[in-house]
Amino acid sequence: LEMGAKVTTIETIKALFEKTRKVLPQFGYQATFILGDGTLGAAHSAPFHKIIVTAGAPSVPNALVDQLAVGGIMVIPVGDEKNQTMIKITKDAGGTVQKESLEMFRFVPLKGKQGWASGS
Repeated sequence: LEMGAKVTTIETIKALFEKTRKVLPQFGYQATFILGDGTLGAAHSAPFHKIIVTAGAPSVPNALVDQLAVGGIMVIPVGDEKNQTMIKITKDAGGTVQKESLEMFRFVPLKGKQGWASGS
């Protein structure tokens, strides 16, 4: 908001979705809130100039790469369920995707069709 950005947030856990939907507006933030599978993104709102994934994924979801705008940047922690490497993905004018490995992290598992199974 401070930079004029439109924000879309996706939460898979209903209790966190409800809390986020109440808390962010209290701090003056406006966003589109989606309860659903974050690994699939929000194709109806794409393309996105920035995508920040805040859960560790086994691999980069193709759906999110597809929804990244030309010139866009995505950061996503990728690895096993305990340790991940932060990956920076950029998409150039030709649609080519560049990946850069950054630091090691530990995030909660990204659940969904293109993430970890709900039972793991």
